[in-house]
This record gives sequence, C-alpha cells and structure tokens, in this order.
Amino acid sequence: MFQRVNRLAIELPNVEYGDANAASAVQELLGGKFGEMSTLNNYMYQSFNFRGKKKLKPFYDLVASITAEEFGHVELVATTINLLNKGNSFTAPPDLSPLQNAKNLRNTQSFIAAAQASMPVDSMGKPWNGEFVTSSGNLVFDLLHNFFLECGARTHKMRVYEMTDHPTAREMIGYLLVRGGTHILAYAKALEMVTGVDVTRMLPIPNLDNRVFDTARKYEDRGDGHVLFTWNYVGDYEGIKQIWKGPHPTTNEPLVVIEGMPKGGKVPELDELPEEFAPGIGPDEFQMIAKRLMANM
Repeated sequence: MFQRVNRLAIELPNVEYGDANAASAVQELLGGKFGEMSTLNNYMYQSFNFRGKKKLKPFYDLVASITAEEFGHVELVATTINLLNKGNSFTAPPDLSPLQNAKNLRNTQSFIAAAQASMPVDSMGKPWNGEFVTSSGNLVFDLLHNFFLECGARTHKMRVYEMTDHPTAREMIGYLLVRGGTHILAYAKALEMVTGVDVTRMLPIPNLDNRVFDTARKYEDRGDGHVLFTWNYVGDYEGIKQIWKGPHPTTNEPLVVIEGMPKGGKVPELDELPEEFAPGIGPDEFQMIAKRLMANM
C-alpha cells in the first residue's frame, strides 16, 4: 500500500508570472520517454513483479523505496507545470475571447483539455506510453535499464534547464538533478553488488557536475546527493543499507539511509479560472454545497 502526504518534495517559488511555452518544455520531464512517469512506472512494476524478494531483499527494497519517491517527483513536475501556466488568459465573457492567447502557444491542447494544467504527455503533446516500461524479471537487466533510464532523465533535465530561466522550473530541475543523481549511483552500486562491475566509474553521465547548475548547488550543499530514504517508518525497506553504503565516489562523503521521508514543502493553491469553467463552482453553488456538506453532522 501507499500512504499519501499533502506535501511537495520541496517548496517551489510561486512567482507572479508564468511561461506557457516553458510549461510545454517541462512536459517532457513528466510524460516523455525519460520523464518522471516513466521512472515511476518502471520501478513500480518491477517492484510489483519482483521474484525472490526474500532472497534478494536489498535489491527489492531499493527498487521499492525509489518507487515511492518517484510518486512525489511526478507530483513535483506536474505542480511546476501548473505554476508555469499562469497569466495566459483573462476572466471575461466568452464573446471577448479570454483564451485567445492559446492560439499562439505551443500546447494549445492544455487550454482545451486540461484548463491550463499538466497532462500525461511529452513536450510535443504525445501521450505517455506503457511501452516505456521495462519489467523483464531479470535482476541485472532491470537494474541496468534503470541506470540507463536515470541517465537519460538527467540529460533531458539539463537540456530543459537550458531552455528556460523561469525560477519555478529551474528550482524543480535543480532538485531533481540531485535526487536523480542519487538514483543513478544507487543503481550503479546495486549492479556492482550483483556483477562485480564498478559502474560508478562511468559517472557522471553527461560528464557535468550538478554544481554547475545554480539551483542544484544548494541541494548538493545540504547533502541531498548522499541520502536515500526508506519512505517507510516500520523498517520494511532497510535492506537498502546493504547497498547504499561507503563513500560517495565524487565527494567522498558517507552515503546515508534515512528512515521515512523528507520534510518537503507546501502544496501551492492554484487560482480558479472562471474563463475555463475550472472548478466551475460559483458563489451560490458553493453555498448550497456547503449546506449539504454540513447537513446531519
């Protein structure tokens, strides 16, 4: 089972202006082949389908705990897209065409189908595809795939970072560069445990330190690149300590496993968009709903 906590992985800057085309680019980090929906679903199905969980518990624990973190990453990227979709329309009667700006923006479908919010699609509007999931049942194959997937995700985050200077997008990408780096290293160390091959000698891929990116630097400084969380408070996934141990290959700082989850940040409140009929509940309707909710309490 999963427990949901009403927090984001980090606090996102909620600035006064948006950038709809930046939101379109960030969609790649959500619904693209190397987006967070892919990392989540790959690890989720591998954890569901894992054979020999007792015998190979440290490896199951690793994939299962990272799965839980990826749920939060999907939420973080989706929220970033929602915050980027700000100020692209105005409240007015339909005859004044309050959504007219959508005609000249890259992701017109977002205005039509999602009220200017995130969608399970890539930067060109192609839907996320279940064929992006690899769950072969072979431990080495799946770990190697996960290593490759995280390296691809890191590459795409770097490129989207270079596309936009919007502070909300860059804050999210900086954090995920650091957390993605821990997952790359975790799968590399797991592969070494299974095969004896030191995959960490290939890192980083691409060959660029996270500290080059301004918004990633503070997360490296506070140690986020050395920590894995169990996402559990009753000791179910502590087997990751048998893999996530020793010094970090780049910083030489000790690798740490923390029981539970990070503190996280507030989930932002999204503005109502009357021109999109979202949420489509006016003052009179709200009063009636409130009366029904309070009835017989």
